[in-house]
Order: sequence, then C-alpha cells, then structure tokens
Amino acid sequence: MISVAEARARILSAFAPLPAETIALTDALGRVLAEPVFARLTQPPFHAAAMDGWAVRAADIAAATAESPVPLRRIGESSAGHAFTGRVGPGEAVRIFTGAPLPDGADAVVMQEDCNADDTTVWIGRAVVAGRFIREAGFDFTLGQELLPKGRRLTARDIALAAGGNVPWLSVHRRPRIAILATGDEIALPGDPLGPSQIVSTNALGLCALVAAQGGLAHNLGVAKDTPESVATLAKGAAGCDLLVTTGGAAHGDYDLVRDVLAERGVALEVQTVAMRPGKALMFGRAGSVPLLGLPGNPVSTGVTAVLFLRQILRLLQGLPPEDDRLPLRARLTTALKANDRREEYLRATLAAGPDGVLTVTPFARQDSAITTLYAQADCLIPRPPNADPEPAGAMVTVLSLTDGALSI
Repeated sequence: MISVAEARARILSAFAPLPAETIALTDALGRVLAEPVFARLTQPPFHAAAMDGWAVRAADIAAATAESPVPLRRIGESSAGHAFTGRVGPGEAVRIFTGAPLPDGADAVVMQEDCNADDTTVWIGRAVVAGRFIREAGFDFTLGQELLPKGRRLTARDIALAAGGNVPWLSVHRRPRIAILATGDEIALPGDPLGPSQIVSTNALGLCALVAAQGGLAHNLGVAKDTPESVATLAKGAAGCDLLVTTGGAAHGDYDLVRDVLAERGVALEVQTVAMRPGKALMFGRAGSVPLLGLPGNPVSTGVTAVLFLRQILRLLQGLPPEDDRLPLRARLTTALKANDRREEYLRATLAAGPDGVLTVTPFARQDSAITTLYAQADCLIPRPPNADPEPAGAMVTVLSLTDGALSI
C-alpha cells in the first residue's frame, strides 16, 4: 500500500488543464476562466448621481439651511438614459435621478428630501460640499481594467460583472468529459426489478452528480456484469473522454474483474492500493489516451475516494488549484477520538456553530462504509493521519468540507 499523499501525487501528475474554448457569457455559470476578463468600457462612463435630488453648484447653496432655504431656478431634468444637455450656471439647478449623468457646471447633488420645488423654482434646505452624492466616471472600473482573473470559477455575481464590462464572450477551459462504469452482478438500476440477491446501484448516479456539480460532463456507461467480456465491452464507451471512472471490481476477490481485464488490455497501473480507510481498494492507470480511476464498490468508500481524488482531478482539468492550496478549515471536536492505526482515516462528521461562535465538529458513532444515510447527512470529513494519537473532546482538528463552493452564486 502507498500513502494517500503519494497516491494523490501520482494521480494528479497525469493531468493538466484542458484546452480553452470560447463561449457566450450566458452559458458561463460555473465555468473556469482560461484567460482573464478585461473591461471593454469605463463604468460609469460619466459622472453620475448617487441619489434622486437636484444637481447644483455647491457654492450657490453654501448658506442653505432648513430654516433659510436658498432658491434656485429650475432649468431642466436629467434621468437615466436622458441626460440634460445644457449647463448649470450660477443660481440654477437641474432635477436629477439616481444613475443619471451629472450636467455640466454642476458639482454636487442635494437629496430630494432636503428640497422643495414648484414648476420654476427649487428651494434647497441643506448645504453640501462639492462632490456630494456623485459617482465619478470610472468609480467602479475603467477601460482595460482586469475584472476577473484567470482560473476563477464563475459565479452569478461574476457573470453580472462581466456583463457590466460589456464582455459578451469568455475564454474558459473545456468541461471535463468523465465516463462512469459500475460493475457487479449484484446491482440493478433504481426502479428496475431486483433479483433475490441484488441491491440498487447508488455509486454511478452519485458519481455522475459529483461530476456535474464540479463542472464536468458525466457519461454513464451503465452496469457491467461480472464477466471480462461485459467489462471490456462497456469500457469501450469511454473513448473520447478525459477519464474513465469505474466503481467496484478494484479489489482482489474472485469477482473483482476490472483490475485483471484492464491489465490484459495494456492498462499500466500506477496506483493499486492506498493506505486509507475507507477506500483501500483504489487503482489508477493509463492505457492510450483515457486514464482510469478505479474506485471501490462500497458506497461510502466510493464517495470518500471520489472527494479525495476525482474531485481533485476535475479541479485540475478545469484550471483550478488542488483543494490543499486553500486555507484549511479547523473545528473543535465535541467528542473524543481514539488512536488511529497505520491507515489514514476519514471520519464522516457534521459541523455546527458552538455557543461561543467557534465551529464544532461531531463525528458519527458509526463509520461503516456501507451506511449511506449517515454519509448523506455528513458535511465534512475529519482526516486522521496514520498512527495518530487519541484526541480529547475540545481539541481543534482539521476538517475537509464536502462542499467546495462549485455551485456558489
């Protein structure tokens, strides 16, 4: 067996960011930028009002108070999309609305709450300094300014920013195409009739959902029977994909055929077993243009190894850094942990805010790799190094979130 760190290094060394493609801004949510986004205009392109009110010359109303308002001649109006084309001179004012261009000659805006007006005159009841309630041209960004960096996964907020920069097209990394192949005579698809010794397949659909949530395109190849011919035939469907992920058949049992079938077809296995729990029966290899990641068959083992390895591959293919490059999340244990053995362990757990505001983490009492209900309730993993000492309740530990913000808005 090799360590998780060594397995991760070997696996990730086989991948590089996928080539770029140009897509419409409307299709860019969740995609990762292959090139930075630069503003194609200045925003706002003119000095604009930050409030509804009156555009004035600050010097004209320096003595204005609520008790002694200063009268100004009303000469026009400036609204969003309809600028006042004249010039504000001494003793004059223009009605203005939020976002509208500031008229020439004016240098301040007085809120409408501090004014009274009729058809010809406005009485200003508060003095303001020059620049008050004005957003200067370029207040947000300027032409040519970098708005979004290369390597950013785009959120709804990013889409809005790019749109504001007048950017209709973006260069993003191609979405990874991931083939998913489940194996085993014992599994059937949800909704299909179940034989007396069968269970419902959960792994393939869970992996497809993880791939989609991480920005990839999942191709479900179906369920291979426990024969070399079935495994080999369905595996051919991975042609043209960036990765083939199998689930089940990676161990050394009599019916674990994936390892042997692929070895016969020239797959050079670089990872075969990993010193971890759950997920020891993990393999990785390459044959031709499609790498293979073989995950174990127990559903929680599949889920945990997918988080630790498949999610990392998907990030790398899209030009994102590995999750280890992010700041680690720390939480306070609510229960004690026993000493660990020689395998790295990943405990399923839940997070909560403690009474003092510190993040707390509670591992489940049952950690069996077949308990899918608890894995669905978990929102983090507690990684435990090999031969780790016991940890008392109240100790601070590192946790690995099961949600990395891929679907952030």
